[in-house]
Amino acid sequence: MSDPRLRHWLLERLLPPLVLFVVVLGLWKGATVVRDIPAYLLPSPERVWQAAVGEQAELRAASWLTAKGACFGFLLSLMGGTLVACLFSQSRLVRFGCYPYAIFLQTVPIIAIAPLIITWFGFGFFSVVIVTFIISVFPILNSATTGLTSIDADLLDFFRLHDATRWQTLWKLRLPHAVPYIVTGAKTSSGAAVIGAIVGEYFAGFGSGDFGLGYLVFAKASQLKTDELFAVVIASTLLGVAIFGTVSLVGETILSRWSGVNDER
Repeated sequence: MSDPRLRHWLLERLLPPLVLFVVVLGLWKGATVVRDIPAYLLPSPERVWQAAVGEQAELRAASWLTAKGACFGFLLSLMGGTLVACLFSQSRLVRFGCYPYAIFLQTVPIIAIAPLIITWFGFGFFSVVIVTFIISVFPILNSATTGLTSIDADLLDFFRLHDATRWQTLWKLRLPHAVPYIVTGAKTSSGAAVIGAIVGEYFAGFGSGDFGLGYLVFAKASQLKTDELFAVVIASTLLGVAIFGTVSLVGETILSRWSGVNDER
């Protein structure tokens, strides 16, 4: 702890959430003791911990399956959303014609789409990935489109003056300008991807040989195993934090290098 920067980072970033966690844990424990709440309504923290330890193998397997669905859906949304945004940036007619349908796809409740996905693609992992993609693609599409189209008019005129092709303008001007926007959209999408995977497993994940966290939420809730349900919820939260943290770290690395390249220019 001799480095003052490390000490400052620990005090500023790590200590506040730890203090809040301890406070919430204390209030939770106090509520179960003072109010004498039945365990099937609100289990104590130690019961949840025991349930998590007892079901750790099941939780690990379910978390891994959900993580795969979330990551596949996120990567598809990152590639698909960026490619469609590139297409939008090349034609205002295409953008104005197709963008309302992208908003429509985002606003339709997934509970209304899930039966169709199951009918078309069946139960299992592939349907979960599709649901994840639908839920997580719009933040990237929206952010990337904004970054690709909000170019300074003088820069566009400069490229036209030098007879740059559409491809050159896209590759050397629009995409570099859109990098921070895409990173921001990816952060939002990574969190939505975990939600999408769990929701997808809840509706479309049944019938497969393995079950993810979404199925466990349904199973534990229907069996009134509230302590195990809490353990599943905590595992889902940790998975979401892990994926979001990874994407944020990669994004910050990309942005730092992107800024360094621009500074050199």
